[in-house]
Amino acid sequence: MIVSILYMILYLGCGVLTVHWLLPRHRPLNRLWLGLSLGVLEEMWLPAIGAFLISFDLYGHAIGAALLAGITCMSWLLRDKRTPAAWDGAESCLLKQMLFLGVPLTLLSIWLQYTHVMRVTETGFWNVGQSTYGDLPMHLSFITGLVGKKFPADYPFYPGNRLSYPFLTDSLSSTYYLFGCSVQVATILPGSLMMALCYMGVLVLGREMTAGKKTAVLAAMLFFLNGGLGFLYDFDLAGGLNEAGEPTVFDRVRHILTGYYKTPTNQPDPNNLRWSNVICDMMIPQRTLLGGWCTVLPCFYLLDTVYRPKKMAETGGLRGKILLGIWAGALPLVHTHSFLALGLASAGCMAYDLIHGDPKAMLQRRSRVRILGEYMVYGGIAVALSLPQLIGFTFAQTFQEGEGVRSFLTFQFNWVNNRGGNGMRDLYLWFYIKNIGLPFIALLLALFEPNPKNRRLFAMALPIILAAELIRFQPNEYDNNKLFYLAWLLCCMIAADWIRIMWEKMRGMRGRWALAVLLSAATFLSAGLTIWRECVSDYVAFDRYAVEAGVFARDETPQGAVYMTGRQHLNPVLSIGGKTIVCGPDLWLYYHGFNTSERADDIEAFYEDPENNLDILHKYNVDYVLVSSYERNDYDVEEDAMREMWEVVFENREAVIFAIPQG
Repeated sequence: MIVSILYMILYLGCGVLTVHWLLPRHRPLNRLWLGLSLGVLEEMWLPAIGAFLISFDLYGHAIGAALLAGITCMSWLLRDKRTPAAWDGAESCLLKQMLFLGVPLTLLSIWLQYTHVMRVTETGFWNVGQSTYGDLPMHLSFITGLVGKKFPADYPFYPGNRLSYPFLTDSLSSTYYLFGCSVQVATILPGSLMMALCYMGVLVLGREMTAGKKTAVLAAMLFFLNGGLGFLYDFDLAGGLNEAGEPTVFDRVRHILTGYYKTPTNQPDPNNLRWSNVICDMMIPQRTLLGGWCTVLPCFYLLDTVYRPKKMAETGGLRGKILLGIWAGALPLVHTHSFLALGLASAGCMAYDLIHGDPKAMLQRRSRVRILGEYMVYGGIAVALSLPQLIGFTFAQTFQEGEGVRSFLTFQFNWVNNRGGNGMRDLYLWFYIKNIGLPFIALLLALFEPNPKNRRLFAMALPIILAAELIRFQPNEYDNNKLFYLAWLLCCMIAADWIRIMWEKMRGMRGRWALAVLLSAATFLSAGLTIWRECVSDYVAFDRYAVEAGVFARDETPQGAVYMTGRQHLNPVLSIGGKTIVCGPDLWLYYHGFNTSERADDIEAFYEDPENNLDILHKYNVDYVLVSSYERNDYDVEEDAMREMWEVVFENREAVIFAIPQG
């Protein structure tokens, strides 16, 4: 573990130095946040480059460290020699805001990471939370399975097919796993760091993109404590008493805290509540999104500052544009949705700047040519770096159709309110009002104000909104929220500014604070109940016998071994053992574009008649067969026949592992 922390500190320190040398005129806390975020990005990418060249092992990480040293030295040689921006009162104010909001949210996140990432109980069970029950085992399969592999690697639960899912956030955890951390620590440590950087980053963006000193905190709260008006459904007519004489509102709260996805922010049926809280349902369980946000927030910051007319002279310059291009070009294998959102926001920002030109320029035509040229510097670098990733990984699944693969892109208006394109369930505006809540109304009202800064921000958000509203990018239509949330982040700055203006205009009104309390309750109650529910959620993922099977597979069978197993998503040899299995669950593979029917039929045929289906083992190069409670439940397993044919190498009350002779 010590080696992992030292390796992390090396990258973080070099990232801070690089930003300090290249962008000294940016404010100190801005530089610190950018540097730490750059260090995380470098720790994702540079060992991966070593894995593309050799393998994701110690040698690959040594190549990554050598590349880091070269990049850091190069940044010193190309440094901006101007005097760095000094600490001032604005920095002290932002630091207090980070302590006030960022630290509590970070502590909350560490707790949720601890309780949701295979928390080990006193009985040896590995437990998860509500939001991580479905997807975490998939991410663990990447974390444990990428170690020792040469990139590009195959899906560990669909071998023979390139891992096109953005994997660099998970490979970051693989680094810590390689250096001796438990899989829990390897997942929690970088996850908590990235969440802290997201909180820090949104506060930095709030300071730069809004007008008031305290508005940054409000913007961050609107984004991270999002919830909408879903609580109205939960507490409708809840003013009576139950049979025990207690207020029925208590029953409603208990229902939220104990039910499976009964929170006010996530009830697809029957209430069409889909605006999930970003902390509980996005950042904690969706690790790829978390890595994407940790990477794209600095890009939003640089896009806003190095191209904003009033900022360009001080914080712009060629170095900022080149750094933005490199940062953006690294995004596709971190998080494709974030890369797409950044590209759309960049197009909107460029269009706005071209339309308005430079008010100080004598000839607007020449001004617009210069603006276009400056955007082409950033865009050209980003395209050059991202295109190999997009062609080699993303486009293969997004646009092509072949055996077992479905195309992703389809037209679908109004996101999940028009589920499957079968018609809207709620009126158009009401869907967003009830899901996003009062801040959405504030945004609509703010757009009527003649504020150039906010209109420029909305020009960045609008292309993202239109794309997410009109195109379904994946089989899971819900995943378009990964675009919507980044557009909403920019909109939160606009809404927070408008709320600040209204608050100031109401100065002197006696009921101002009472109104603030009521509106705050309506804005944040749904999020508060959702976070409370997530804090107390606790589900068994693996009992101690399943853990024993996974540990055996990890420690006692070869690294490249292939297992025949059932298709359950809670699979110890996959997620704990880091081994390859013939076919994983459609819970993951369907939404990655795969048709698994052939392999599903083969697996069923094998388990129910192994003697007459030995060719299936050879077809998939199987080395071991797992029979656990899941296989026994899903198939009529001929376990006695297996015991007669093959050696039992592991057995406990949950699972049996058979070794298949090769040759």
